[in-house]
Amino acid sequence: MIEILNPAEVARARVTGRLVADILNTLKSRATVGTNLLDIDRWAKALILEAGAQSCYVDYAPSFGRGPFGHYICTAVNDAVLHGLPHDYLLADGDLLTLDLAVLKDGIAADSAISFIVGRTRPTESAALIDATERALAAGIAAARPGARIGDISHAIGTVLTEAGYPINGEFGGHGIGSTMHQDPHISNDGRPGRGYRLREGLLLALEPWVMADTDELVTDADGWTLRSATGSRTAHSEHTIAITADGAEILTLPGRARR
Repeated sequence: MIEILNPAEVARARVTGRLVADILNTLKSRATVGTNLLDIDRWAKALILEAGAQSCYVDYAPSFGRGPFGHYICTAVNDAVLHGLPHDYLLADGDLLTLDLAVLKDGIAADSAISFIVGRTRPTESAALIDATERALAAGIAAARPGARIGDISHAIGTVLTEAGYPINGEFGGHGIGSTMHQDPHISNDGRPGRGYRLREGLLLALEPWVMADTDELVTDADGWTLRSATGSRTAHSEHTIAITADGAEILTLPGRARR
């Protein structure tokens, strides 16, 4: 299903997007050396419920996971990149942590992910991975405008990641979003321009470039959810929810006040 939101629904999406961004900012500030991933999950739950919102994850049970996710946020560390199941792990100096959060508020969902380095050590490879995904995300957003096609977004993202020297996995990527978290269209992180669904005003998309340093192959952790690089290399993941407007893409998952 591809869902087109009306102006009132887009206005509600702005509220949800801002909430997601603000929660991620709060969790990033609390994620220091020695923080337990289970504490991050507990904080996420409290912040979601305090806002009168609902988790998109806790009861989520897609075909590629093992039963309901059972937690409120994805926490992926180092070689983990997607669907990181929170577990009893204490963050160490130099860890690369990705937080991925989706919530539903007043009937509209928003989804965002941030990657950052914990502590004072700044591994060069980790910083480069994060930079590449953030630049790819910006390029994808710039390509998203009425009349453009999904392939234009995918091509813009893929160009940045390829030029940075990273292999691209096409299995998981961005997606439509609206009254539910995962909708059509699928947005690959590489593609051909001029192909695919034509973008319309009122369409919400979650764009999410992610990479692994030296492979495009994923392996599933024993928990049945966490996806890791097959080589054990480090990874990064950046995501925003955007709305297609007459003027282009409006980023909804920015903290404070949503802005272009």
